[in-house]
Amino acid sequence: MSENERAFITSGRNTIIHKEKKLDLVIVNGDEHPRIKVTINGLEPFKEKLPKNRREAKERYLEMVYVATQDVFTDVKQLLFIQALDGREYKVDYSKIGTKLFVRIHQDSYM
Repeated sequence: MSENERAFITSGRNTIIHKEKKLDLVIVNGDEHPRIKVTINGLEPFKEKLPKNRREAKERYLEMVYVATQDVFTDVKQLLFIQALDGREYKVDYSKIGTKLFVRIHQDSYM
């Protein structure tokens, strides 16, 4: 994977598509929202300390996705769709943090 290539692509205004098996994605959607780890098997909470820089992230087989940066979506999102390598599209609704509706399967097979 080259330096400029990322382990994900964006689609539309709020969809992230995981495309690289070797790296897990860590979704950071503002400071107040919980972080989410996108693995080959789906989504899970990310409770570890964030890597200090890109090199440390690569050593831990992670790629950081800062939703509010200009090269992703430019602002914090209330609703995200994440297409994971397990063939499912997940709906992450940040208005429902702490409930079972926070992360749920939106589409069982998008491929």
